Amino acid sequence: MTPVSAHGAAHRTPRATVGVSLKAYFGRRSARVWFGEVAVAVGAHEAVRSGAVEVFVVPTYLQFDDARDYLAPVGIHVGVQDVSAHEPGAYTGEITAAEVAESGGVFAEIGHAERRRLFGETDEVTAAKATAALRHGVTPVLCVGESERTDAAAAARATVAQLHADLAGAPAGRVVVAYEPVWAIGAPEPAPTAHIVAVSRALRAALDADPARAGSTVIYGGSAGPGLLARLDGAVDGLFLGRFAHDPAAFTRVLDEAAALAATRADADADADGDGVAR
Repeated sequence: MTPVSAHGAAHRTPRATVGVSLKAYFGRRSARVWFGEVAVAVGAHEAVRSGAVEVFVVPTYLQFDDARDYLAPVGIHVGVQDVSAHEPGAYTGEITAAEVAESGGVFAEIGHAERRRLFGETDEVTAAKATAALRHGVTPVLCVGESERTDAAAAARATVAQLHADLAGAPAGRVVVAYEPVWAIGAPEPAPTAHIVAVSRALRAALDADPARAGSTVIYGGSAGPGLLARLDGAVDGLFLGRFAHDPAAFTRVLDEAAALAATRADADADADGDGVAR
């Protein structure tokens, strides 16, 4: 059966992806206000309604039900900011992938630099969490990125190695790889355009070389905001937003850029289907 979206249209493979992590900035009341504003502004966006642009939001656990109730009806997916490496059992305080899936969670953010730095999570822990998510049909949003600022070639090598380590032993399935150079997170500006392009293309090549990761996506985070996606020359599939998405108008501007990327890719696919040559 062809999957059906919240709007009743047949699901289409997205050509661009935009995600938002709310971290722990909002309380539950302020989050509800934001969800309501986003449901109106983003849910009305034609590219989201058509499925050309995939949108997901990862709130806190206590905000999850509110986010799902506001956002899922307008076609915005909801996820969680972390997930347990364990199956259901005697693991006090853990949120299992099984429960995330049962609750309607579609994505799980895994391996963010803050989790690694503040809570000591290693590549082995990240791989175990990615494995648990994929086992239960939850798409990992796998955060990777070099810790120190360096040249793009070195950053690409380090980040691809991290990607392989973070997926070691994981079952087949789609992943969303969020390239977030640690030194750019929370900075006034994102990483330089050429740097993002070089590393993101290396990550894309690594995913494309692995049949188990068919359909996977590369997005950029790290002080990402309006105006960036258009500069990246199609090297990424979208953006992973933080504080810039707190303003629904800025969020919508990013969606406009994602819609333009999706339209360009649709035109290229149409050209390829027409004569076998992508123009």
